[in-house]
Amino acid sequence: MEALFGKTLSELKDITAENGLPSFSAKQMAQWLYQKNVTSIDGMTNLSKKAREQLKEKYEVGRIAPSKVQASVDGTKKYLYPAHKGLFIEAAYIPERDRHTLCISSQVGCKMGCLFCMTGKQGFQSQLTAGEMVNQVLSLPESDQLTNIVYMGMGEPMDNIENVLKSLEIFTSEWGMAWSPRRINVSTIGVEPAMRRFIEESNAHLAISLHTPFNEERQKLMPIEQVYPIEQVIDALREYDFGRQRRISFEYIMFAGVNDTPAHVKGLSKLLNGLRCRINLIRFHPIPDSPLRGSSHETMEWFSNELNKKGLTTTIRRSRGEDIFAACGLLSTKNMVKQNPDVDY
Repeated sequence: MEALFGKTLSELKDITAENGLPSFSAKQMAQWLYQKNVTSIDGMTNLSKKAREQLKEKYEVGRIAPSKVQASVDGTKKYLYPAHKGLFIEAAYIPERDRHTLCISSQVGCKMGCLFCMTGKQGFQSQLTAGEMVNQVLSLPESDQLTNIVYMGMGEPMDNIENVLKSLEIFTSEWGMAWSPRRINVSTIGVEPAMRRFIEESNAHLAISLHTPFNEERQKLMPIEQVYPIEQVIDALREYDFGRQRRISFEYIMFAGVNDTPAHVKGLSKLLNGLRCRINLIRFHPIPDSPLRGSSHETMEWFSNELNKKGLTTTIRRSRGEDIFAACGLLSTKNMVKQNPDVDY
């Protein structure tokens, strides 16, 4: 059975045409799928019984509830979701006083091999469909409380750009979930061609995983630097007018003695000079077999102050969910699967 969930309005119109249904049925189906949270085709009660029976011969809704949840002492929750081919992904729910964020995954595993990331150590297994991305949001028990979505979970979003753009269309379209794109932030390590498509075909915020302004150093941390040097990525960003409402941010995990020196302050100032952006400093969470250690809080405070003096708006991001491996760079289903042998993986 093919899933209706994750189809765009255009794709739903194709389905209605192929099955001889009235054209307006496509918008009705979209409303059931993305606004009324239907879980079965029989629940689409404003479609005729004949139409529903016809659709059920080929299609199912395709909504999937999470299999497991882990809760952190700080209120963060990590959800394990089944994906196709018997695989699993993780999403992290981060509640705060006036902001409730879901960090969603775009791939099962990741092929980018960043030195500091648990997902990369899992290796790449599969692309997620648009439906599997949207499902993480709408099948979340706290879905109605969400204020923000970030594509910062498992995988490199720009390495799955077609499905990411489809999911963004569903999130932001009037016929879909009608979210403002300003409530959505998509991260990339700098896959430039796909990043350009994202900038041109969506209005969501963009976050760049930077971590050092120096090429050789970045190449050791992030092999993508060999293909798309960070200067090339920044030059591409300078070609676009993002307007006052659309935000560019840079994620910067701090490693003791590696990227937290006065030279890095100077290098960042030179690299980002004149670009309207924000830098988020992130504490490193140690992962197995990594030679990296996190910078001290004092060093992070100093680094933030120095960058702000240079005119670069910089904040230290509060770490969340470390005790359940839900913090930045820690998502990997291997850990959660091992802890839940009762699930049929």
